[in-house]
Amino acid sequence: MFHLFHLSTDKDSSLQQQLREQIASAILNGNIPVDSPLPSSRKLAKQLSIARNTVVLAYEHLLDDGYLIARERSGYYVNPEILSHKVAQEAEDHEGVDGNAPDWSKKLKAFPSGQANMKKPRDWQKYQYPFIYGQFDPTLFPTNNWRECCRDAVSVPAIRDWASDRFDNDDPLLVEQIRTRLLPRRGVWASAEQILVTVGAQQSLYILAQLLLDKDSVMGLEDPGYVDIRNIAQLNPSQVKPLPVDDEGMIIDEKLDDCDCVFTTPSHHCPTTVTMPIERRYELLEKANEHDFVIIEDDYESETNFKSNPIPALKSLDKSDRVIYVGSLSKTLAPGLRLGYLVGPKEFIREARALRRLMVRHPAANNQRSVALFLERGYHDALIMTIMRAYEERWQEMGAALSEYMPATFNKPSFGGSCYWVKGPEGLDARVLRKEAADRGILIEPGDIHFLSDNPPLNYFRLGYSSIASERIRPGIKALAELIEDML
Repeated sequence: MFHLFHLSTDKDSSLQQQLREQIASAILNGNIPVDSPLPSSRKLAKQLSIARNTVVLAYEHLLDDGYLIARERSGYYVNPEILSHKVAQEAEDHEGVDGNAPDWSKKLKAFPSGQANMKKPRDWQKYQYPFIYGQFDPTLFPTNNWRECCRDAVSVPAIRDWASDRFDNDDPLLVEQIRTRLLPRRGVWASAEQILVTVGAQQSLYILAQLLLDKDSVMGLEDPGYVDIRNIAQLNPSQVKPLPVDDEGMIIDEKLDDCDCVFTTPSHHCPTTVTMPIERRYELLEKANEHDFVIIEDDYESETNFKSNPIPALKSLDKSDRVIYVGSLSKTLAPGLRLGYLVGPKEFIREARALRRLMVRHPAANNQRSVALFLERGYHDALIMTIMRAYEERWQEMGAALSEYMPATFNKPSFGGSCYWVKGPEGLDARVLRKEAADRGILIEPGDIHFLSDNPPLNYFRLGYSSIASERIRPGIKALAELIEDML
C-alpha cells in the first residue's frame, strides 16, 4: 500500500495535505480494500519518512470527512458508504450501445472557435523580454493584503452571510464600494439598482450584445479596435460597422448616423492608446441623442492614469441615460479574478440581471466579498498608486528606448495605460516578426487582428510593459529594433 503515496517538499501544499489527498484518491479509485486496515500512523510515518503527527492529523481529517471509519483496537478502515454511490468502472452486464457519432459540423449552430482571437503563450514568464499585454506583475501585487481579505471572507460569520442562495443578488458591500469608491473617481454617480457585478468585462459585453443586438442591428465598432467585442457582436449576430480612429479616438461623423449601438474606449483607446478629448466626447453624446443610438463605454485602464486631471468618463457627461458603462478590476487587481461591473439605467440593469441569472446566477459570492474587503480597507487604492509609479517609470523608459531605436514609429500614450502601439516600417510583417522575436526571447503582439478589414495592415504591433522590469525594457527594444533591421 505504501507505493500509492508519494510526498514532496517541493510542492506548495503541506505534506499532511498531500497525504490526505492521496489517501482519498486511493480510496475512491478502489486501491485500498474496504476490509483491510490502513497502516498504523507509526508504520506509515516511518515508511514515508515523515512525522507521525502528520499521519495522525491526515487520518483524523479523513475520519471527519467520512472517508475512514475507526474500529476500536483495530485501526482505520475505508468507510463503505463513501463508495456506495460510486458507479462501477467495469459493469459486466452493461455493454453499452453501438452507433454513429453525430456530425457536429451540422449540429452546431455557431463556431466561435473559428473566430480570430488574441493568443498569448502560457509560459510568457520564461521569456527574457515579455512585452506582453494584459498580464500583471506579481512583484507589484500585495499578496499579504489579498490573503488577509480572502481569509476574512471565509470566516464563520462571513460564510453564513454569503453562502446562502442569493439568486440574482450581488454582495451589497461590493456594490457599495463600487458605488462610493470606484465610480466617483471617474465622475460617475449611481444608485445600487444601477450596478450589476459581472464575471469580468467579457461577460458585461456579452450581456450587452444579447440585450441590445439582433440580426437587424448595426453595431458601430472602432477600427482598429477591441477584438472580443467584434467577435461577440458577430456571434449574435449583428451588422458590424467599422468606425475609423484618428489621434483623438473615434471620429465623429455621418458614419454613426445609422448605428443602433456604438462601442468605444475613450479614455485609453484599444489598441492605439489615444485618449478622446472632452470636446469630442460631447460631440459623440450629441450625435447619440440626435440619431437615437446607445453608447457602450469601456473605461478600461482608466485607473492607470499619469495625468493629475484626467478627463471624466463619458458616462459622467451623459444626461440622457444613453451611456452604459463597463468597468473591470482585471488590469489593477488580477486578470484571473474575473470581476467586472456594468452601470446603466435601472430598466436596463433589471434585464441584465435577469439574463445573468440564466447564465451564472451571479459571480462567486466569496470572491465578491474578498474584493469588497480589499476595496473597503483601502488596499486597492494603495495598489493603484504602486502600479502607477511602476508603470510611469516603465512608460518613460519604453518611450525613451523607442525614440532611440525606433524613432517615428509611435506616439507616446498621453493618458497612461500599460502599452505602446507601434507602426513598423512598410513591408514589415509583424506576424513573422513575432515568431522571429520569440526565438530571441522577445514577446510582442501583432496588430493586424485589431483591424476590421479583410486586408489589414501588417506592420503594426503592440508592446506591453505591465509585466516587464524597467531594466529589461531598453535592451529588449534594442534587440527588437536590430531584428527588424535584419528582416528588411
